[in-house]
Amino acid sequence: MTRAAALMLGVLGLSSVHAAPFADPTRPPGAVDLDAAGADAPAGPRLESVLIAPDRRIAVISGRQVRVGTRIAEGEVIRITETEVAIRAGERTEVLKLFPDIDKQPRKRRAQGSSR
Repeated sequence: MTRAAALMLGVLGLSSVHAAPFADPTRPPGAVDLDAAGADAPAGPRLESVLIAPDRRIAVISGRQVRVGTRIAEGEVIRITETEVAIRAGERTEVLKLFPDIDKQPRKRRAQGSSR
């Protein structure tokens, strides 16, 4: 009887652990979880990944693999770098950033002769 009771408690405990919400450990600090916030995903194309190798440059935009010259939406991919993809549509150029919320600033140089 005690084995059956322990088994039932174990099964009930596992079901509650399975339903527990855990934070994604790979999510960058300060990133907003759109599903949890109840917001919709941003409209328009979204840069998801970039692969740069000696013989190719590939980006994933809204789930689709693209290369320089690929037509996407109303434009054409004209440049792929480590952190962004440029798409030209007529006279307008749109730049999709891999990390749009990060504003990278150049590092300030220390004055010569100063110590840490």
